[in-house]
Amino acid sequence: MVSIEIPVVESWLHAIYIGVEGARLRLEDRRKAVEVAAMLSEIGRALNRRAIRSPVTLVDAAAGKSYLGLLSAKLLLEPMRRHAEVLTIERDPRRVELSRQAVLLLNTPVPIHCRAADLALEPAWPERPTIIAALHACGPAADEIIAQTIARRARMLLLVPCCTGKSVAAARRAEKAAAKLGVPRHAPVRRRFVQAWVDAERTLRLEAAGYETEVVELVAPTVTPHNLLWRARLVSERARMTSAAAALDTMLAAGAVDSHDGE
Repeated sequence: MVSIEIPVVESWLHAIYIGVEGARLRLEDRRKAVEVAAMLSEIGRALNRRAIRSPVTLVDAAAGKSYLGLLSAKLLLEPMRRHAEVLTIERDPRRVELSRQAVLLLNTPVPIHCRAADLALEPAWPERPTIIAALHACGPAADEIIAQTIARRARMLLLVPCCTGKSVAAARRAEKAAAKLGVPRHAPVRRRFVQAWVDAERTLRLEAAGYETEVVELVAPTVTPHNLLWRARLVSERARMTSAAAALDTMLAAGAVDSHDGE
């Protein structure tokens, strides 16, 4: 059982991103440490699976300041002595530069590559990643990560999506289905319907592609309302894939957008 303690994460976040004696982590940083610790524990458990063999390529997607990738290298891969490398992908060059500076402070033998790129760009991704992890992938980034996971047949995906808006294709389909079904327009009701639809589509896409998928709470909703974790493992079970594909087709038909509506 792998468990990364929150104070350990807080200590490292302070050391590699603040580094000023006497300065303290902000409240938002402490909340982030809770989520990062939980995700690191998930990554650690994944690394201990028999199906996860060396060499390991761990991708921290939509990485931000690369908390997951860097601390996975230092707190998990280095102590496990796994033959591994870490790749972080983030489109904001400023955050990528901060990540590269933090790598120097880690002093770890695990190779870490911080890449400035859009998730949709094929060259940004390794050919066969072992584990793809993403904490708070915002909007359509979560769907791009799912698509890349499937396309590259990653052994495992650990995904925590963030906000959902009209830029998410499944949300637009959900709005169309809501109108067809007569779901009330009251914002709290419609918002819950749309989010449930988006979550269901994401789950079925993974299942249809051969991923045994669990959706669980990563942390308590008091830490963040965006607290659901998709834990997806490639098993390629034919019956599961067929059933999920049929359910997904039903959803897509129900949420089909007319050509004059545009999508």
